[in-house]
Amino acid sequence: MSRKAFLSANEAAAHGVRLAKPEIVSAYPITPQTTLVEKIADFIADGESDIDYIMVESEHSAMAAAFGASLMGARTFTASSSQGLLYMAEMLHYASGTRVPIVMVDANRATAAPWNIYGDQRDTMSQRDAGWIMLFAESGQEALDMILQAYKIAEDPEIMTPVMVNLDGFTLTHTYDVVEIPDQEEVDAFLPPYKTDYKLDPEHPLTMAATTGPDFHTENRAQQQLAMEAAKAKIQEVSDEFAKMFGRDYHGLVEEYRCDDAEVALVATGSSAGTTRIIVDELREEGKKVGMIKIRSFRPFPKEYFHSVIDKFKAVGVIDRSISFGAEGTIFQEVKGAMYGSDAKLGNYIVGLGGRDVSRALIKEMFDKLFNMVNGGEEEEVQFLGLRW
Repeated sequence: MSRKAFLSANEAAAHGVRLAKPEIVSAYPITPQTTLVEKIADFIADGESDIDYIMVESEHSAMAAAFGASLMGARTFTASSSQGLLYMAEMLHYASGTRVPIVMVDANRATAAPWNIYGDQRDTMSQRDAGWIMLFAESGQEALDMILQAYKIAEDPEIMTPVMVNLDGFTLTHTYDVVEIPDQEEVDAFLPPYKTDYKLDPEHPLTMAATTGPDFHTENRAQQQLAMEAAKAKIQEVSDEFAKMFGRDYHGLVEEYRCDDAEVALVATGSSAGTTRIIVDELREEGKKVGMIKIRSFRPFPKEYFHSVIDKFKAVGVIDRSISFGAEGTIFQEVKGAMYGSDAKLGNYIVGLGGRDVSRALIKEMFDKLFNMVNGGEEEEVQFLGLRW
């Protein structure tokens, strides 16, 4: 039977890894990811897991080891954060281009310089074109559950694409909550052992990660794009199957919260969705027709959903904990493009960089700005909120 425990999201994710039974975990510590891989080491030391644990000398090596093990047909896991993820960048592209189904956690953290150990999403967003499926968790429970779903998505023969599960640094990784830990037999029924013919085998030799010239390179990239598009349906399918088996529904790529009759909506990812959910409830009590759109999958991006709601809302705001310098918020770019042709007012709110709190007051301010635009007021499209000046 399942049991409940008081866990941080890092610990919850580690339980997800334990239950998924990877053969290989390669790890290098970096704040705020370290306690996740330490917890996996505890499971091994206590006899709760027989994972082979490889302690490597760098984040680049952590991904390289996971890549090599995955080429041999092993289920693999690793984790990183911030500068560590950037150090992995070369191998991220090797993994996606070779179509190996590695699952990793990125404990979202600001990138240097200036040096900062606290959370924002610029590390993940800097790798948005690396060819990885990118999922964002709102809570410790979702972190555990998303690890299990990530393997099922990544290892599907039609997908064969690595998955990055993102946890907001400190806000989730070091914050404790009650998490339900599924029973191993339940997880085994949901996630069977990984079996593939797409592996290095002396008895059945094949070439992987080969050099290609102009004659075939475009076809490789087209296949990656087709797999990403196919992943949209697979993410929804796996989410539905998980909900049926475990009773927790994460709604696939996107979750609407109180949007049926909403006039304005805020788009949120990760932990900011939890606070936004509370503010939506409070404003509804005041009679304001507000809602939230939670993006669970950033890659593949749910552009079809946003195109389907171009006439649904009077205004849509996007909470971004990242910015593409010289342009606008990273998520806002995607939402704005997908809603091209909409008459809805659009607002982009850059907040929470370097670990600054995305407070209730800030989220209420965002809704106020959206209503101001609906009522004819002028607002800058892209705004940094909560600045010290």
